[in-house]
Amino acid sequence: MNTQRLVLAGLATLLTPGLAAAHPHIFAEARLEIVSDDQGNIGELRNVWRFDELFSASVVLDFDKNSNATLDPEELKEVGQTVLESLSEYNYYTTIFDNGKSVKVNRPDSITVDYKDNQLLMMFAVKPAEAMPLKGKLSFGVYDPTMYTAMDFPTDDDLTVIGEKIEACKHQVVRPDPDEVLAENKDTLTDAFWNDPTGTDMSKLFATRIEVTC
Repeated sequence: MNTQRLVLAGLATLLTPGLAAAHPHIFAEARLEIVSDDQGNIGELRNVWRFDELFSASVVLDFDKNSNATLDPEELKEVGQTVLESLSEYNYYTTIFDNGKSVKVNRPDSITVDYKDNQLLMMFAVKPAEAMPLKGKLSFGVYDPTMYTAMDFPTDDDLTVIGEKIEACKHQVVRPDPDEVLAENKDTLTDAFWNDPTGTDMSKLFATRIEVTC
Protein backbone atom coordinates (compact mmCIF):
# COMPACT_ATOMS: atom_id res chain seq x y z
CA MET A 1 0.00 0.00 0.00
CA ASN A 2 1.63 3.31 -1.05
CA THR A 3 1.92 6.46 1.04
CA GLN A 4 -1.55 7.95 0.56
CA ARG A 5 -3.50 4.73 0.19
CA LEU A 6 -4.19 4.42 3.92
CA VAL A 7 -5.89 7.78 3.91
CA LEU A 8 -8.16 6.41 1.23
CA ALA A 9 -8.54 3.16 3.13
CA GLY A 10 -8.66 4.65 6.61
CA LEU A 11 -8.86 8.38 7.19
CA ALA A 12 -10.77 8.67 3.95
CA THR A 13 -12.50 5.31 3.91
CA LEU A 14 -14.53 6.82 6.70
CA LEU A 15 -15.33 9.54 4.19
CA THR A 16 -16.48 7.31 1.36
CA PRO A 17 -20.13 6.23 1.72
CA GLY A 18 -19.80 3.43 -0.80
CA LEU A 19 -17.17 1.76 1.34
CA ALA A 20 -19.12 1.84 4.56
CA ALA A 21 -20.71 -1.39 5.72
CA ALA A 22 -23.27 0.15 8.11
CA HIS A 23 -21.09 -0.55 11.12
CA PRO A 24 -17.91 1.11 12.38
CA HIS A 25 -14.37 0.00 11.62
CA ILE A 26 -12.64 2.98 13.24
CA PHE A 27 -13.30 4.18 16.78
CA ALA A 28 -12.68 7.62 18.23
CA GLU A 29 -13.43 9.30 21.54
CA ALA A 30 -14.57 12.86 21.01
CA ARG A 31 -14.93 16.08 22.93
CA LEU A 32 -17.00 19.02 21.65
CA GLU A 33 -17.09 22.51 23.15
CA ILE A 34 -19.74 24.97 21.94
CA VAL A 35 -18.40 28.49 22.46
CA SER A 36 -20.49 31.69 22.43
CA ASP A 37 -19.13 35.14 21.62
CA ASP A 38 -19.73 38.48 23.33
CA GLN A 39 -22.52 39.37 20.89
CA GLY A 40 -24.67 36.41 21.91
CA ASN A 41 -23.94 34.26 18.86
CA ILE A 42 -22.33 30.86 18.44
CA GLY A 43 -18.65 31.66 17.99
CA GLU A 44 -17.06 28.30 17.26
CA LEU A 45 -17.15 24.58 17.91
CA ARG A 46 -13.93 23.12 19.31
CA ASN A 47 -13.20 19.46 18.56
CA VAL A 48 -10.80 16.94 20.06
CA TRP A 49 -10.78 13.42 18.58
CA ARG A 50 -8.72 10.54 19.98
CA PHE A 51 -8.52 7.51 17.67
CA ASP A 52 -8.16 3.86 18.63
CA GLU A 53 -4.69 2.32 18.77
CA LEU A 54 -5.17 0.00 15.79
CA PHE A 55 -6.15 2.77 13.41
CA SER A 56 -3.51 5.08 14.88
CA ALA A 57 -0.82 2.47 14.28
CA SER A 58 -1.88 2.09 10.66
CA VAL A 59 -1.61 5.86 10.16
CA VAL A 60 1.89 5.83 11.65
CA LEU A 61 2.85 2.99 9.32
CA ASP A 62 1.65 4.92 6.31
CA PHE A 63 2.99 8.39 7.12
CA ASP A 64 6.24 7.47 8.90
CA LYS A 65 8.52 8.36 5.99
CA ASN A 66 11.77 8.14 7.96
CA SER A 67 10.82 4.80 9.57
CA ASN A 68 11.43 5.87 13.17
CA ALA A 69 8.17 4.27 14.40
CA THR A 70 6.51 7.57 15.25
CA LEU A 71 5.19 10.69 13.54
CA ASP A 72 7.50 13.68 13.45
CA PRO A 73 6.15 17.26 13.23
CA GLU A 74 6.19 17.39 9.42
CA GLU A 75 4.52 13.98 9.19
CA LEU A 76 1.83 15.06 11.65
CA LYS A 77 1.31 18.20 9.59
CA GLU A 78 0.80 16.07 6.48
CA VAL A 79 -1.83 13.95 8.23
CA GLY A 80 -3.64 17.11 9.35
CA GLN A 81 -3.58 18.61 5.87
CA THR A 82 -4.92 15.39 4.36
CA VAL A 83 -7.82 15.26 6.80
CA LEU A 84 -8.48 18.99 6.32
CA GLU A 85 -8.97 18.41 2.60
CA SER A 86 -10.88 15.12 2.91
CA LEU A 87 -13.43 16.15 5.52
CA SER A 88 -14.58 19.30 3.76
CA GLU A 89 -17.09 17.30 1.74
CA TYR A 90 -18.60 15.97 4.96
CA ASN A 91 -18.92 19.25 6.85
CA TYR A 92 -16.13 18.08 9.15
CA TYR A 93 -18.52 15.54 10.69
CA THR A 94 -20.37 18.47 12.26
CA THR A 95 -24.14 18.48 12.63
CA ILE A 96 -25.79 21.77 13.57
CA PHE A 97 -29.48 22.62 13.66
CA ASP A 98 -30.71 26.16 14.24
CA ASN A 99 -34.39 25.82 15.16
CA GLY A 100 -34.69 22.84 12.83
CA LYS A 101 -32.61 24.32 10.01
CA SER A 102 -29.38 22.56 9.09
CA VAL A 103 -26.31 24.82 9.25
CA LYS A 104 -22.99 24.18 7.52
CA VAL A 105 -19.59 25.12 8.92
CA ASN A 106 -16.70 27.01 7.39
CA ARG A 107 -13.42 25.28 6.63
CA PRO A 108 -11.17 25.40 9.70
CA ASP A 109 -7.83 27.16 9.46
CA SER A 110 -6.03 23.91 10.19
CA ILE A 111 -6.29 20.54 11.90
CA THR A 112 -3.63 19.98 14.53
CA VAL A 113 -2.53 16.36 14.86
CA ASP A 114 -0.54 14.75 17.66
CA TYR A 115 0.49 11.20 18.51
CA LYS A 116 0.60 10.29 22.19
CA ASP A 117 0.39 7.00 24.06
CA ASN A 118 -0.02 5.13 20.76
CA GLN A 119 -3.12 7.13 19.84
CA LEU A 120 -3.70 9.73 17.17
CA LEU A 121 -5.17 13.04 18.36
CA MET A 122 -6.86 15.63 16.15
CA MET A 123 -7.80 19.11 17.36
CA PHE A 124 -9.58 21.84 15.40
CA ALA A 125 -12.28 24.48 15.60
CA VAL A 126 -15.05 25.22 13.11
CA LYS A 127 -17.36 28.21 12.83
CA PRO A 128 -20.95 28.20 11.57
CA ALA A 129 -21.18 29.39 7.96
CA GLU A 130 -23.95 31.81 8.96
CA ALA A 131 -24.78 33.81 12.04
CA MET A 132 -26.34 31.74 14.82
CA PRO A 133 -27.83 33.92 17.57
CA LEU A 134 -28.65 32.24 20.86
CA LYS A 135 -32.38 32.11 20.25
CA GLY A 136 -34.75 29.17 20.29
CA LYS A 137 -33.52 25.57 20.10
CA LEU A 138 -30.03 24.83 18.82
CA SER A 139 -28.49 21.38 18.41
CA PHE A 140 -24.86 20.34 17.94
CA GLY A 141 -23.25 16.97 17.34
CA VAL A 142 -20.39 15.10 15.70
CA TYR A 143 -21.00 11.94 13.71
CA ASP A 144 -19.77 10.13 10.62
CA PRO A 145 -22.64 9.97 8.12
CA THR A 146 -21.12 6.87 6.50
CA MET A 147 -21.15 5.09 9.90
CA TYR A 148 -17.64 3.82 9.16
CA THR A 149 -16.24 5.68 12.16
CA ALA A 150 -17.82 5.54 15.60
CA MET A 151 -17.53 8.94 17.27
CA ASP A 152 -18.12 8.36 20.98
CA PHE A 153 -18.50 10.89 23.78
CA PRO A 154 -17.42 8.89 26.87
CA THR A 155 -19.23 11.17 29.34
CA ASP A 156 -21.81 13.93 29.10
CA ASP A 157 -19.08 16.36 30.20
CA ASP A 158 -17.41 15.76 26.82
CA LEU A 159 -20.23 17.75 25.24
CA THR A 160 -20.19 21.16 26.87
CA VAL A 161 -20.81 24.89 26.44
CA ILE A 162 -18.36 27.72 27.09
CA GLY A 163 -19.15 31.41 27.42
CA GLU A 164 -21.25 33.53 29.75
CA LYS A 165 -24.15 33.96 27.35
CA ILE A 166 -24.52 30.32 26.29
CA GLU A 167 -24.02 29.07 29.84
CA ALA A 168 -27.09 31.09 30.79
CA CYS A 169 -29.18 29.00 28.40
CA LYS A 170 -30.61 25.59 29.18
CA HIS A 171 -28.49 22.79 27.74
CA GLN A 172 -28.65 19.03 27.87
CA VAL A 173 -26.88 16.07 26.30
CA VAL A 174 -29.13 13.72 24.33
CA ARG A 175 -28.12 10.11 23.78
CA PRO A 176 -30.83 8.61 21.53
CA ASP A 177 -32.02 5.09 22.29
CA PRO A 178 -31.73 3.15 18.98
CA ASP A 179 -34.88 1.13 19.62
CA GLU A 180 -36.89 4.28 20.32
CA VAL A 181 -35.51 6.01 17.21
CA LEU A 182 -36.46 3.01 15.07
CA ALA A 183 -39.95 2.84 16.57
CA GLU A 184 -40.61 6.57 16.21
CA ASN A 185 -39.28 6.77 12.64
CA LYS A 186 -40.21 3.36 11.27
CA ASP A 187 -41.90 4.55 8.08
CA THR A 188 -39.44 7.37 7.43
CA LEU A 189 -36.42 5.13 7.91
CA THR A 190 -37.84 2.51 5.54
CA ASP A 191 -38.27 5.09 2.81
CA ALA A 192 -34.85 6.56 3.55
CA PHE A 193 -33.19 3.17 3.18
CA TRP A 194 -34.56 2.61 -0.30
CA ASN A 195 -33.68 6.15 -1.33
CA ASP A 196 -30.23 6.06 0.28
CA PRO A 197 -29.07 2.58 1.40
CA THR A 198 -25.88 4.03 2.95
CA GLY A 199 -27.98 5.93 5.49
CA THR A 200 -25.86 9.03 5.16
CA ASP A 201 -28.72 11.34 6.11
CA MET A 202 -30.93 9.40 8.52
CA SER A 203 -28.03 8.11 10.62
CA LYS A 204 -27.93 11.49 12.37
CA LEU A 205 -31.02 10.39 14.31
CA PHE A 206 -28.85 7.97 16.26
CA ALA A 207 -26.05 10.44 17.03
CA THR A 208 -25.30 11.84 20.48
CA ARG A 209 -25.82 15.61 20.58
CA ILE A 210 -26.10 18.59 22.88
CA GLU A 211 -29.23 20.73 22.71
CA VAL A 212 -29.23 24.38 23.78
CA THR A 213 -32.46 26.26 24.47
CA CYS A 214 -32.40 30.03 24.97
